[in-house]
Amino acid sequence: MKTIDNLNFLNKRALIRVDFNVPLNEAFEVTDTTRIVAAIPTIKKIIELGGSVILMSHLGRPKEGPTNKYSLKHTVNTISNLLGLPVDFADDCIGEEAYKKSTALKPGQVLLLENLRFYKEEEKGDLAFAEKLSKHGDIYVNDAFGTAHRSHASTAVIAQFFAPDSKCLGYVMANEVASINKVINGAEAPFTAIVGGAKVSDKILIIEQLMNKANNILIGGGMAFTFVKAMGGNIGKSLCEDDKLELAKELLNKAKARGVNLYIPTDAIIADNFANDANTQHCNINQIPDGWMGLDISKETITTYSEVIKNSKTILWNGPMGVFEMSSFENGTKEVAFAICEATKKGAFSLIGGGDSVAAINKYNLASQVSYVSTGGGALLEYIENGTLPGVSAIEG
Repeated sequence: MKTIDNLNFLNKRALIRVDFNVPLNEAFEVTDTTRIVAAIPTIKKIIELGGSVILMSHLGRPKEGPTNKYSLKHTVNTISNLLGLPVDFADDCIGEEAYKKSTALKPGQVLLLENLRFYKEEEKGDLAFAEKLSKHGDIYVNDAFGTAHRSHASTAVIAQFFAPDSKCLGYVMANEVASINKVINGAEAPFTAIVGGAKVSDKILIIEQLMNKANNILIGGGMAFTFVKAMGGNIGKSLCEDDKLELAKELLNKAKARGVNLYIPTDAIIADNFANDANTQHCNINQIPDGWMGLDISKETITTYSEVIKNSKTILWNGPMGVFEMSSFENGTKEVAFAICEATKKGAFSLIGGGDSVAAINKYNLASQVSYVSTGGGALLEYIENGTLPGVSAIEG
């Protein structure tokens, strides 16, 4: 794996694809700096090695070209403060002014280009647009794991305009790839995958892939009820994909045939309404009364899952156990998070990936107690499903 440690940046312009798709409030202030903080070591290292830096990213999903709401100019002060250096801004990513600024950069200087998605060509993976972007740098560095599963102009197509010794991965990308490879290709047994979320349909491919690797798969969240109904249980008005019942049965049979322990929750916290102040009770997951819905796993399942997790050597967590955003239904997700931390303390390698799992780990301030928190949910899933990503193979190819 080729990283910035393998290249010479002295007097070179490094064009870095970063993921600065960060949330902004109504005053256009950055409200979560996680993604910017993650990229700082890559930027600092290149400057340390005598290079200059041109940063390019997308922000949001602008529909009709340049829009103030989606301008990356709103991130300049935050980047500058976190980096401890002034950051210049070009109000276009391929305009004449942008080229003037990137050409004039001296070692140690940093330039941020305007939102790539102000051009529709970015998401289309347009070759000519990628070539125009490539003119900003002597070396191309991909450090945007969150978008590495997209074959966009700046994430995959652009790499072909740089020689093999002039393109590499930044630290964010390299750490992500190394962590996923550790889980998928070098997992120490027992390997436990915890898969939650609303729909089985969103996680079919990952569950099937994990059956080739994991010893245990723990199912949680809304998707569990599709499995429960497929097994003949009563689930009341819980979330269920009726058109996926046969698929759920197939997955259960596949797991059995492969000797994988596929755990389905046995009990649930149920509510008469989808609200934090709804009436709640505990019941067996296959005996939910009509008019009630399951919104979290309950005691028996928590005990079983925690035990499996604590006895694991490798752990992958993708998706919550219930509606953890509501305090009445967060206990299952919280207890799973604590169990993962305990296993990590005992020497297990734990990888947390996917927006909701990351949000849960952050909600309970546990990020420092797990091995690695992935910055890209969709990219993580696709890497597991396909064994690589367009943004990674573009560098390695």
